[in-house]
Amino acid sequence: MKKAIILCLIILSHQVFSQKDSSFIKRTPADTSKMKMNMDAVYNRPFLTAGKFPVALGGYLEANSSYFGTDGVTEGLSFQIPRLTLFLSSTIKKRIKFLSEIEFEEGGKEIAIEFASMDIELHPLLNLRGGVIMNPIGAFNQNHDGPKWEFISRPISATSIIPSTWSNVGFGIFGKYARNNFVWAYEAYMTNGFDDKIISNSESRTWLPASKENPERFEESSNGVPLITAKTAFRHRKIGEIGVSWMGGVYNKFEDDGLVIDKQRRIDLYAIDFNTNLPRINTYITGEWVWANVDVPETYSQAFGSKLQGGFLDIVQPILKRKVFGWENATLNLAFRTEYVDYNVGNFRETGGNISDHIVAIVPGISFRPSQQTVIRFNYRYHWQTDLLGNPASRTAGFQFGFSTYF
Repeated sequence: MKKAIILCLIILSHQVFSQKDSSFIKRTPADTSKMKMNMDAVYNRPFLTAGKFPVALGGYLEANSSYFGTDGVTEGLSFQIPRLTLFLSSTIKKRIKFLSEIEFEEGGKEIAIEFASMDIELHPLLNLRGGVIMNPIGAFNQNHDGPKWEFISRPISATSIIPSTWSNVGFGIFGKYARNNFVWAYEAYMTNGFDDKIISNSESRTWLPASKENPERFEESSNGVPLITAKTAFRHRKIGEIGVSWMGGVYNKFEDDGLVIDKQRRIDLYAIDFNTNLPRINTYITGEWVWANVDVPETYSQAFGSKLQGGFLDIVQPILKRKVFGWENATLNLAFRTEYVDYNVGNFRETGGNISDHIVAIVPGISFRPSQQTVIRFNYRYHWQTDLLGNPASRTAGFQFGFSTYF
């Protein structure tokens, strides 16, 4: 599979770049002329086009270094390439589009198809989408490209409660309605979903990302019951965007060859997201909060939470925008993130005491953008992690430095 993907990319790049006329190749920037929403992020990226060649190319790279210590113990300085992502898009025919997103993680250790779908545009309010779909729960899961963010690490709630870049095979509908300064949008999909690994994993807790380890979710459902994801969002040009989303379905295998082996156990996630840009001072604020309810069997210990919640808030303030080293409109930003996750909301049955499996984190940072497509980032991260019994929190602190760029 890996060799086939790489071979196709080599052939495609040879077809494009073997042309003699340099004007044949053009870069199509992301469209900023209209009010874009989080649901538009999949297409709102810079692409490289070549004449009448039917396929456009794009992608981004993230690379960074980190130095962390926990309670005074450190493993020293490390360097990482978390991901290299490639985009391929094509307009097959008028109002029929195809786009795929292929991610090479951890230096090529893993190759994942995060998005590969065909869109059929019938009407602005009714469009069809099928293939590998990015489930629109929250905002970050859809709008996660590294060059768009001032922070090196992805939000904890968007990676450990909502599995980061959570996608599945399925189909659904989406649409938008725009009038003056106002836009309303919706999405609704049926896809394959979670499996028993969310409560049967090496983390020994309710851990939703464990389902990402099952590659068979792209071939068949674990139980035959579709996962439903629905989102609605509103955007006003002067106020910002707010979105409300829900994702739910049965996660366990409750039947085997017609024999009932367990009741149907549900998982439901609810999320609210918001972003705005304050006028005059251009402060950008974005946040997201998510709740998860999981029907955990009573035979499991109380270490497995049936209720989880968490979120993050980012504040980014440009402090300088001018020509720097020949880069027009280069920007220097101050950034601050605060985040919280609670993996087990509730109390112990025996004592009534609080279950304290949670993390609190703050991340101040500074970033420099020679262009909107490239960001150089420096973050300081400090977080407190409290165990199940509420013992004094372990403290982790460290520095991160790196870059992310579209290409």
